[in-house]
Amino acid sequence: NERLRALNDMMGGVLEVKKEDILKLDIPPPPFISKPEHAWSDEEKKIFREYEEKVKELNEEKENYRALQNELKKLEASIQETTQSFDETVCRLSERKVKIEMVIYQEELKIVNLVYALLLDEELDTREAGLHNFLTKKEKEQVSYHLECCSWEMCNIYNTNLERGFTKEFANVPADLLDELFQLYKQRPTIPVTEMLLDTANPYRDCSGSAEDYKNALTLLMKAMDELDSSEHMPNGLDLSVWEYFCLARRNKMESEELVKWKALTLAEMQAFLQRRMDDNKKIKSEIEDIFQELTWLQEEKTKLQLNLTVQFLLKQGQVELESTDILDYSDAILINKSVIEELNCSIMAQGKKKIASMVEYKDFSKGIFQLEWEHKKMTMQIEDLNQKARDILTLPISKDRQLFLTVLNYDGHIAHHISVMEQTLGIMDKLHKKNVKNLQKRIKELEKCISLKEQENYELSLELKEMLVSVSERRHISEAADTQRVSEKIAKQRYQEILKQKHLRGLVKEQEEQFEILQAKAE
Repeated sequence: NERLRALNDMMGGVLEVKKEDILKLDIPPPPFISKPEHAWSDEEKKIFREYEEKVKELNEEKENYRALQNELKKLEASIQETTQSFDETVCRLSERKVKIEMVIYQEELKIVNLVYALLLDEELDTREAGLHNFLTKKEKEQVSYHLECCSWEMCNIYNTNLERGFTKEFANVPADLLDELFQLYKQRPTIPVTEMLLDTANPYRDCSGSAEDYKNALTLLMKAMDELDSSEHMPNGLDLSVWEYFCLARRNKMESEELVKWKALTLAEMQAFLQRRMDDNKKIKSEIEDIFQELTWLQEEKTKLQLNLTVQFLLKQGQVELESTDILDYSDAILINKSVIEELNCSIMAQGKKKIASMVEYKDFSKGIFQLEWEHKKMTMQIEDLNQKARDILTLPISKDRQLFLTVLNYDGHIAHHISVMEQTLGIMDKLHKKNVKNLQKRIKELEKCISLKEQENYELSLELKEMLVSVSERRHISEAADTQRVSEKIAKQRYQEILKQKHLRGLVKEQEEQFEILQAKAE
């Protein structure tokens, strides 16, 4: 790359040369410095002086740069120290500011809580006073209603009695005239109907105007009765005095009927008025009950406000035993005395100890259950073993000893007697054995003596045999030399006799050795 090569050749690979890099560089000495000074030319001396000046300037600049570097470090250290002290002062002031603001906010919060409590208490008092006034007003509006007994029923009964007593009063009148009089007695005059306008605007109007209406209606009725009471309507053959008495009775009957009508109308109006008053009283009662409920609620709220006081506490962060949230809400928190917590902790510890004791008891009980299960398994295995033994006994061949065990009643006594007999027998056999051993020991001693004698004899015989062999060999030489047959036969006979004698002695020695071994084995 030509650009990079040019940059490296011309500027050392960088576009901007720093002063530090320049001071780090060394001025290259001239190439003729290796020559002696007297061999330098004027031009070379001039170049060397320039070189010395450049070196001197470079050293001065280096010294100045070092001094500036030291001063810069001192200034940076002082600036850092000043900055640190300033930061500490600012930190202390900020902490003090936070504490002061915290105290101010706490006092403001106390003031706000007090103002809120006062306003709420005042509002509740105002509401309670208003409810009491409203209750007093409603109690005044509530009236006790009482209606006098109306005489409508009495009038109706009186009217019925008049109709029933008609036949008794006119008992002297003939029957045909009596029927005609009874028809006239029931006859009523035609009266023009007068419409009454009810005052619907006032449901609680006064009903005193009904008496005047009743008098007017009664006057009209009497005027109409005058026409019916005329002699024109009198039946033929009836006495005038009876007719007048009849008219008077009919007038009384009509007056009583009119009175019953007006009493019924008055009763209906009174019942309607009573129903309206009852509805109003019911409505007022419901309103009074609502007022009492609201008063009760206000009393409860006032009691809550008096008991549920707002108290501020300074709590350190991390020492509040509540769920960690961004903004702690202490609306559900309650103040409890330390003794209550200690009693609760004591009760919790007591319950924990009881639980541990119950767990230990449960563990011991479980251990006992495991022990019983193990014993049960053991007994089950023992039962299996006994059953197996019983099966083995059933399949076992019966020997004489087993037959004896099964047949003899006192098997242990029998065995003990047998053992005692065996012990006596063993004692006797032991005595006999000892006696035989003593005898055999005596016999052994005797045999040992005999053996020693025989050995001595054998030794002597062996010596004699050697001598005889020597003599035989000599005589053989002599016989060979003499070559006489008679001498040889005699020598042969002697030799044969000696051989037989040795054979007999050897047989005796073997028999004695065998007897000695038998006696020694018995003695052991």
